[in-house]
Parts: sequence; C-alpha cells; structure tokens
Amino acid sequence: MMHLKRISISISAIVTKAASMGIGKAVSMEMTKAVEKGAFLLACLLMLGGASANAQNQKKKMATVEKDTIPFFRGMAVGVDVIGPVQLMVSDYGQYEASLRINLKDKYYPVFELGYGKADASDESTKLNYKTSAPYVRIGIDWNLLKNKHDDYRLFGGFRYGFTSFKYDVTSPPIQDPVWGGDVPYGAEGVKSNYHWLEGVFGVDAKIWGPVRMGWSFRYKRRLAKKDGEIGNCYYVPGFGKQGGSRLGGTFNVTLEI
Repeated sequence: MMHLKRISISISAIVTKAASMGIGKAVSMEMTKAVEKGAFLLACLLMLGGASANAQNQKKKMATVEKDTIPFFRGMAVGVDVIGPVQLMVSDYGQYEASLRINLKDKYYPVFELGYGKADASDESTKLNYKTSAPYVRIGIDWNLLKNKHDDYRLFGGFRYGFTSFKYDVTSPPIQDPVWGGDVPYGAEGVKSNYHWLEGVFGVDAKIWGPVRMGWSFRYKRRLAKKDGEIGNCYYVPGFGKQGGSRLGGTFNVTLEI
C-alpha cells in the first residue's frame, strides 16, 4: 500500500514538473487525479485478495482442528460367523467362530478371531474315515477403504495370520494281505499336526440397527508351514479348510458394537 502511494506521488511530481515546462496546468491536474484513482483501486483489489486468502487459510485450519478432535479409540465390536455352523449342518466339516474388532479412528481395525473347527468325513470308495476337532486363532488388521471414514457403510481390506495345532484320527476296515493272507488293520489315532497360514481379506459391512452391523468377507488363503503327521496329508485343517481344495473362503458376520 505504501509503495503504491509513493508511485502515485512520484508520478504527480513528474506531471507537475512537466506542467511547469509549458504543458497546460489543467491537463496536468487531470492526469494526476487519474493516476491516483488507479493506484487506489489497485490497492483495494490487493487488499480484497489478501482477505480472501486469509479466509481460506482459516477454513483449512478449522477443518484440521475438527479432524484432530476425532478420538483415536472409537470402540470395539464382537461378532460371530454364521456360515460355519451352516456348513457343519450340510457337509462333513465346518466351524464355530467369534471375533473381536477394535476401532481406531474409523480407519484401522485390529482383529482377533477365535474358532473351533470339526470334521467327520468318510470316503465311500476307500472306506476311510477322518475325524478331528480343535481350536484355531487368527490375528490381523483391516483398513477402511472409503473416503468418508465415518459412514454407516464400510469397505475394507486386510490380512490375517492363522494357526492351529490339532490331532486327528484315520480309521478304515482291515486290509487283506496279498502275500501272507489274513486281515491287516490300517489306521492311526491321535496323529499330531499343526498349520500356519496367511489370508488376504476383502469385505463390506453396514449398520443395520443401533449397534448391530452385518457384513461379509472374501478371503484368499496361502499356507506358510505345516506338519501333517506320520501318515501324510490330513484331510481337514481347523480354520483353514480342506487340504488340496480351494484357497478361497468367506464369512458372513453379525457384529455388535460396544
């Protein structure tokens, strides 16, 4: 603002000097007034621009303050999977599973999953029977992928590490010895085994009513390490599923926020 006034004064002095050298005094005064008006308008525009920039900065600061006021810990949720029990009713294996999920800023969700897997399967052609039941655990984290983290709907991705240690039984009718004749028993009981695996997770959930939420997850499983025992690959691994089957899986969860 001070620079503009100095420019105006300098131009006025030049015009005045030119008038003393023979240019008409009236023309000199008009030019001086025009220059002063232009300088005044330019200064006003600069002031308005500065005020607008300050207002935008204030809005940004206010938005930043509101974002920082969101608590880091937003609560917990407990849930159950309904697919596992249905699977037990319609097939020869399945599981019961519950989960605990912690909400951090509506963005990060550490997850702990605990389940109990069972199998009682028979092969009609070989007459082999496989039976096991054991607990398993998974731990991991989900990320909320939506831009609006505080919406009633959530789209998330994440991973799990799973582990189980279990025993299984394999029984079958006696086998006839082709050389010596007679029946030879075949089978094993209490075979010790363990399994480690990873799961990639993608899913959605939504608020249904009050603290109740429902959603599903799609999972891709990958074995890390295993110990099958003395008689080869086991048929079913609690929490992982059938060996040699599909690596894909899923859950349908009903959760209660607390």
